[in-house]
Parts: sequence; structure tokens; C-alpha cells
Amino acid sequence: MQRRDFLKAAAATAAGASSLNATSLISDNLMSDTPAKMSASHFGAIKGLVKNGKFEGVLDASEIDFYPVSLTQGVVARTYDQTRIARPSVRKGYLEKGYQSDKSMRGKDEWVEISWEQAFKLVADELKRVNKEYGGSAIYGGSYGWYSVGSVNNPQTLLGRMLNIIGGYTTRTLNYSQHAISAITPHVAGSDEGNSLVTAWPVILKNTEVVVIWGADPINTNQIAWGVADHESYIYFRKLKEQMKKRGIKVITIDPVYNNTANYLNSEHIFVNPTTDVAMMMAICYEMMNAGVADEKFLKKYTSGSEQFIAYLKGESEDKVVKNAAWAAKICGVSETDIINLAKIFGSKRTMLMGGWGPQRAHHGEQFHWMMITLAAFIGQIGLPGGGYGFGYHYSDGGCPSPAAPNGSALALASGSATTSTAFPGLGAIGIVPSTEGEWKDRSNIAIPVSRILDCINNPGKEVDFNCKKITYPTIKMAYWAGGNPFHHAPDTNLMAKTFEKLDTFIVQDCFWTASARMADIVLPATTEQERDDITKSHTNKFIIAMHKIAEPYEQAKNDYQIYCGILKEFGDKEYMAFSEGKSEMDWIKQFYNASKKKGDDAKLGMPSFEEFWAKGYVEFKVPPHAHEYVTMAEYRKNPIINRLGTPSGKFEILSKKIAKAAYDDCKAHPTWMEPMEWLGDVEKTKKYPLN
Repeated sequence: MQRRDFLKAAAATAAGASSLNATSLISDNLMSDTPAKMSASHFGAIKGLVKNGKFEGVLDASEIDFYPVSLTQGVVARTYDQTRIARPSVRKGYLEKGYQSDKSMRGKDEWVEISWEQAFKLVADELKRVNKEYGGSAIYGGSYGWYSVGSVNNPQTLLGRMLNIIGGYTTRTLNYSQHAISAITPHVAGSDEGNSLVTAWPVILKNTEVVVIWGADPINTNQIAWGVADHESYIYFRKLKEQMKKRGIKVITIDPVYNNTANYLNSEHIFVNPTTDVAMMMAICYEMMNAGVADEKFLKKYTSGSEQFIAYLKGESEDKVVKNAAWAAKICGVSETDIINLAKIFGSKRTMLMGGWGPQRAHHGEQFHWMMITLAAFIGQIGLPGGGYGFGYHYSDGGCPSPAAPNGSALALASGSATTSTAFPGLGAIGIVPSTEGEWKDRSNIAIPVSRILDCINNPGKEVDFNCKKITYPTIKMAYWAGGNPFHHAPDTNLMAKTFEKLDTFIVQDCFWTASARMADIVLPATTEQERDDITKSHTNKFIIAMHKIAEPYEQAKNDYQIYCGILKEFGDKEYMAFSEGKSEMDWIKQFYNASKKKGDDAKLGMPSFEEFWAKGYVEFKVPPHAHEYVTMAEYRKNPIINRLGTPSGKFEILSKKIAKAAYDDCKAHPTWMEPMEWLGDVEKTKKYPLN
């Protein structure tokens, strides 16, 4: 397989920058002092080369990475990057006056380096003070970020574990990438469709006639994973390109820009105005009805509320607007002809709708995926081989056949048994709740939506609507952020800086002087994934991977696990032992592997001993034959009575009575076109701000 065929478009810009920075480090790594050491990152597994005690280069871990990407070369450069945090540091004003210091000096004040002993005491004392004066809920510990793939040194989980032990905290729910999808799709399809299994690629290559990649750029985004990417998806995109020629599969990309995927596949591309996709999908549904190709039988048997939605499309409900192609063309910038043609194609060909996550990161973002499921219902091919929808093809090798997990998952059921010789035994990780007895066992912590942290800090005690419920914001006096960069995620950085001035204390634990670290009061330097031992798995469950320590910690950086242990020792032996359970990091690594091995032995997997695994660097798990034939919603289609969806009606809810009961102004009972706060159709704003 020619690697550059994929990466010349997808990764040249992003990875090129990293590779250039790493050039001086990898140019002379022809010889290494030790054998290459296996490790892993969000970019995939790697083999690290060490020369003269320094991490000098990366080799492709081709045994467990089907298509290594050049992003991994940046792992070397970041290890010794000038933005690494060398020592525990405290803002000068905070060191002198503590939480009573001038908060407006954040980002401007001098930094004073202190010892770890001072840092542990300083952090512990402030945690004790806030807990005593305001209660645990005044500490925000829902730190969101993409840092570690390890089972032991996951900074966010370990932070929650520590805070849960010492008195509780306020955490977050959902995430930026899937916030709207994860909130809306359980009401529509009975499960979080942003994280659900999607129809296997071999099924698509064999059965699908039309692939629609809508609001996604999988050639670009499959380079990374929340876990460890193994990049098998690139093999399937190559096969898709081949089948476009051999079998005549039609690929249509719909996106405001001509993206890398469209370029690689040379697909038909339709430009749509940003945030107007919902109107376009509604018009396709209308034109399908108008052409007599909408699947009325499917709508009647497998959905709830289609009659009311059809009335809305026909202009027979409150707004009296007919949602036809002419109407949508003025909104989305797609011609009437193209919309009508899409309706005819979708109604006559086996069609797979591949929706991305990007469109939900907008005003009324939940409408996109609700409407795409509705469009798939109008097409009527959900549960058929190669038809329906899927929201995971652009990410973490979604759609690639994977080993079954012995947990009753969809793939386990598809393989015919949860304990077959091809099952994946799972891999444990340190959890937020310790196994030791104590008040932390049954502690209930407040959770707020991840995107509402600023609203929460600015409006303590405010009651807000969220997901058909009411939640009340706690009073937040302190934030502890580990392995994340909120000043990068926030859409309004100036508002964030101003809002965080209301906090008594802001602590950041990270490897780098990020924007968030520079705006903190206390900064604790953490090691990178390549500076410590750990254990992980590929996102597809095909491999358990040893994460060997490749490089010595940068300056005085410590492992996240060590940092929390140091803080908790300031509280006492009870808290420290609850957190560590008396185990070292290697003890945890061995425990997680051996627990997997026990399950594997029960399933006759033939897993090696820990020592053999650690020496080799990985264990591979076979993919069951039936995983290649997995079809999303196939069981539901076969018998919707026995295999009900998790919605109140047991069907796809085009109209949700639960959402209707909530009586939201900005989210009606069924998919609805609502003008976004910012879009090209706003004439006045477009005149003032012509770039979109």
C-alpha cells in the first residue's frame, strides 16, 4: 500500500510542521543505544529510539498499526519542546497573598519556581480551605482534555479520584466533540449514536451503491483516536476508491469546503452553506415524498411521529412554510436540481449516510443528527446491509471489523458468543471511585454540561434546562485542570479570562506552558506519555499495548499518578491509601493485564504472561468472522417488538413527546429549521462580517 496516496492530502500540512521541528532530533538516529521501545499516543503506536540517553527518533509500529501516519514524528519534538514546564511554578502574587491575590494579574505576573514539597503543601492547603469553607462542590475538577491514552496515568480520571476522596467536586458531563449528538440521539434512537457501532466496512463495499459523506473529512480525522488509532480505516478508504471504479459505487461529499476526502476519492462534491444542512435534508425528504420514493412502510412500522413531521414539511403546521427544494435552495446555496436529484438517488439506491461531528458544534447543533436519522428513515434502509446511517466513520477507525468484547456488546452478539476464541477480554483502568471502603464510595458529585463552565461560574445558583431536566449551578471557587487546555476549547477566550478572575484559585497540571497554564495560579509539570510506563489498548480493541518509558522525565516533571499521591500524603495516610490502594504504577499495570489475561484464559485466547507481553510490546486479538458482516440496527429491523429501541415508544422518534413536554423555545418536538445566530442568510451581519 502506498502510504503517500493517503497522507499527501490529509497530513502534509499538520504533520509537516511537527516533522520539521523533529528533524534535528531524528536525522542521526541510524544507531540506537537500546532496542526500540513500544509506546503509544493518540496518533498511533510508536517505537522509540534512544541515543546517548535521549529520545531521538520514532519508528513505525507496523506490527500493530495498519497505516502509520507521520504525526507520530512530532512525539519526539514535543518531548524536548521549549514550552515544556520544568518545575512547579507559582504566580508571584499568589505565592505572596494566596487566594486573596489580584486575579487580574493572571497571565501577566512573574512565575516563581518552587520545590515539589512546597507545591504539594500549597495545593493541599488550598483544597482543604475550599472544602472547609464552601464544600467539595466549589471545586471544579471536570477538566476536559485529550491528554493521556494510558490506563494508569490518565490525568483527568486521577484528578476525579483524588477530589472524590477528599470531599467531592463538581464534574462535567458530555464533551465538546459530541455534546449535541450525545444529548439528542438517545431521545431519537434510544442510544448515544455518536459512540455507537456502525455498519462494518466490508458490508458497505459489498452492498452500498451510494456513500454520502456529510459534514466529515475522514481521510484527515482518522489519523487520531481518543484511544490509540490503528489506522485500518485507510485500507478501507483505498478499497472504497477501488470499488468506485469496479462496482460503480457513487460517493457524494457534502461540505462547505472541498475537503481532503473529496480530493482523495475524487468524489462528487456539493457545497452547502455552513449550518444550513438541516434545511437541505428536509427538502430532500419533501422531494422524496413528492417523487413517491419515500419509504412510507418503514416510517409507519419503525418510527413514531412521522405524520406530524410530514405535516411540518408540507407547511401544514405552525410556520405554514413548504420545505421543498426551492425553499431550501435559498437557504443552503444548493440548487433545486441538485436537491431533487439527491432525493431520487436516495430513494432508488442502497444509500449509506455518513455524518460527521463538526455540524453539531453550532447553534441548534442537535438538529443535524436528528434530521439525518429522520432522512435515513425516509429512505427506509436502516438495518439493511449497506444502508442507513452512521456517525463514526470519520473517527477512530469506525466501521473497521473489530474483536468482540465479552460484555454483551453488539459485536459480541454478532459473533454469536461473548466468550468465543476471538473475543477481546477488555482492559481495566484506574477509576474515579476507589475499591477501598470509605465515604467516597457513595459520594454523589454535581455534574454540569462541559460547555457551560463559564455560565456556571458567572451565575452560581442559577437553574437551567438541560436534556429535559433542571439543574442548578453550584458556586465554583476553585478549578483544577489536568491534561487539558480550556483556553483553547472555549469559543470566547476573552470571556473565559474575565470569568476565571472570579475563581479564588486556578491550578493547571500539564506538560506544556499552554494558554491555560499561563493563566493559572499554580502550575504542576507532568511527564509525557513517553516518559513513563503504562498500558493501553487500540481504539478498535485489536491490541493491548505496552507503553514503555522511552525517555527520562523532563527536568523535574513527575508522573500524574505521583503528583496526586504527593498531594494526598498532605491529607493523611487514609486518603493516600484510598487513592493508591498501596500499589505502584507498575502494580496497576500488571493488575490490569493479568485481569485481562484471566478473562482471556477463560475464553481460551492463549494470552502470554505479563513478562512475555511486556517484552514483546503488544498482544493481538483476532477478529470474529461475523464482525465483518455487522449491520447496525439489523436486529431491530428484523423484529422491532422484541428488539425495541431505548426510546419511550421503542421506535425511532421523529417526534419526541419527552422533548415536547419540556416545551423548549429552541428545540421543538421534531427536527425543525431555525435560523442560527450567525449564518450567511443574516444579511446585516454578513455585510459587517463578510468572511464565514
